Amino acid sequence: MKLRAAVVGATGIAGQQFLVALQDHPLFEVVQLAGSERSAGKRYHQAVGWNVAEPMPTKFREMDVVDGSKLSLDGVDIVFTAVESDAAKELEPRYAERVPVISTASAYRYETDVPILIPAVNGDQASLIKVQQKKRGTKGFITPIPNCTTTGLVIALAPLARSFGLEKVVMTSMQAVSGAGRSPGVIALDIVDNVIPYIAKEEEKVEREVKKILGALIGEEIVPDAVQVSATCTRVAVLDGHFETATVALKHKASLAEVRAAMERFGADINPSTHPSAPRQWITVHDDPYRPQPRRDRDADRGMTTSVGRLREDKVLGEHAVKFVLVSHNTKMGAAMGAVLVAEDLLRRGIIAG
Repeated sequence: MKLRAAVVGATGIAGQQFLVALQDHPLFEVVQLAGSERSAGKRYHQAVGWNVAEPMPTKFREMDVVDGSKLSLDGVDIVFTAVESDAAKELEPRYAERVPVISTASAYRYETDVPILIPAVNGDQASLIKVQQKKRGTKGFITPIPNCTTTGLVIALAPLARSFGLEKVVMTSMQAVSGAGRSPGVIALDIVDNVIPYIAKEEEKVEREVKKILGALIGEEIVPDAVQVSATCTRVAVLDGHFETATVALKHKASLAEVRAAMERFGADINPSTHPSAPRQWITVHDDPYRPQPRRDRDADRGMTTSVGRLREDKVLGEHAVKFVLVSHNTKMGAAMGAVLVAEDLLRRGIIAG
């Protein structure tokens, strides 16, 4: 029997991606759609301007949209949220009193009892959820996924951290406009023929989240990894798919062949039978120096693969340094489908009751 899910923020881009990811899901069935007060009371197709590449799933077109602040959790087993941080700060604890909340928002990422989860990277940190429930006295819990820019970077870094250790990371992102939704600063006249050199709070999120995700769960808290991270985040005129450059100083010397092998075998322990949203290959390493590209590679394996290319040595950052570029789909692995993957993992671990 499938778990009954509510999607809050269902009319936004990430909310739309949730519905694409969940329309035929073997473990979850969407039973409620929630949005803002202005969307409440409308049928879904009346409330939404559909913006993702896939067609609107027919099964949701005629569903009523309810006000997220008045969402009834009767008959709901899990809530997926895709709302702005301010709204998440108010709504998510209310839902978590009764049911698990899997969030794309940053509102609770930095709380000491809240893990930021990517199953293949730090799934073991999910045990911190029990600490959160005990501390807060809730039946449910809140667990967010990382910032979409962090996601591709930390997936690429995780096998290097495990195999060789990390000392320093310097990253520059060129981020798709879909990551901004309808936010100011990325309207057409701003972004066409242009690069926006600043995304508010983005660099701080990346630098902080990488250290937490790669950290160690010791007792009842996550001790951040000691790696130093420097991020520069920009917005470019690409619809979907964040492009990033990364230069990484390793603790221990590794050949390019060893680095590549570590990347390519990463995530092999995640079973698609229990994690139907997981990519077949978590990291795909390209030989073609002109790959990856957002338009050509963002949708690889349903938008869930992190595509890496131009893997080479670096002589500036340290004796044992490498550099590469990557593409990660910001609204699939970096948002909705990545959140569904977390829910699948928590179900397998028994943290979400099936």
